[in-house]
Amino acid sequence: MNFPDLPKLLLGALLCLTALQGAAAPRLPADEREVLERLPIKPGDPVAAELRGLRAAAAAVPPDPAAAVALARRYFELAMSLGDPRYVGYADAALQPWNGAERAPAGILVLRALLRQYRHDFDGALADLASALEIDPRDGDAHAWRAAIFMVRADYPAAARECAALASLGDELLATACSAYVAATTGQARSGYARLIDALARAPGAGQRLWILTRLAEIAWRLGDTAAAERHFRAALALEVSDNFLLEQRRSREVVALLGDWTQSDTLLLRLALAERDLGLPGAQRLGQALGERFAAAAARGERQHLAEEARYQLELRGDAKAALAAAAENWKSQREPRDALVLLQAAQAARDPAAAAPALAWLERSGFEHQGMRRLAAGMR
Repeated sequence: MNFPDLPKLLLGALLCLTALQGAAAPRLPADEREVLERLPIKPGDPVAAELRGLRAAAAAVPPDPAAAVALARRYFELAMSLGDPRYVGYADAALQPWNGAERAPAGILVLRALLRQYRHDFDGALADLASALEIDPRDGDAHAWRAAIFMVRADYPAAARECAALASLGDELLATACSAYVAATTGQARSGYARLIDALARAPGAGQRLWILTRLAEIAWRLGDTAAAERHFRAALALEVSDNFLLEQRRSREVVALLGDWTQSDTLLLRLALAERDLGLPGAQRLGQALGERFAAAAARGERQHLAEEARYQLELRGDAKAALAAAAENWKSQREPRDALVLLQAAQAARDPAAAAPALAWLERSGFEHQGMRRLAAGMR
């Protein structure tokens, strides 16, 4: 069973919005030799061969739901690991034969829920997961993803119920990790941290260890123990998850080295732009412009999936506190994770509108969330 994480690659997300009139018009290359796009997977790569096999199995007639799930899951994994949302579209296509079906198999429903939550359609994702559990009440993936979505929405009692359901299925490790993370977000950071340390010692798989290590790093970071946070990040052998940590520590050169090859990913381009700006590098302006172009195009398509990052872009790169606050407030309507509260507080402070921060302040008191910097910011706003 996988340890779920919402559409962030465990890296964070990115979206900004500029005026619709700034959207770039379609362009035809003047030279046929011009490179428009470099595909992340080359034909000779082992992953390409794996995908060919999965696609061949999924192309059977009549469609095989197990083969479609295997292909869609692999595409979803690639979207997460490469930061390339195009693979989510490929995964959608793999599940297309069951679109509109009156009763799809449970595996199809769970994969469709993953794709929906990637696009921040949390209501749709929860509906699919509920349908999957009607078919198979012992589907651990469905319970785990429901817990993850409830955490995004700050519905901690509902998340705890999903953790308890995992325990009833006998998945003791995932249930412990799940309940420990809920505890760590609701005023019990140190006890949650200790339980995750215990879970780490019993985690057999690399994916499980990565999920737990990044959560340990996050909790240590909240508590102000930056040395422990860095130890956990490095132990995860995935420094790409530590871009925010490095930025906060003013280690922008490490961020540039870490993210320089990730410009294809909208979810990381903001972090790279911030780091290059801090270093005074000439590429910072170009990256900021690229962000504006990408998000103008996204806005033209009616997509506003990563409003927290849009707010951060408006605030930190464009210096537009009012636009940042509008994006952060809109984001809070659907997403209420700690990072969403932080950007709402920061934007409200910059816009000199403390009343707009009321929802985040109320969440902070209700949850008991422990983060020294956020607590100081909240105290100043009161």
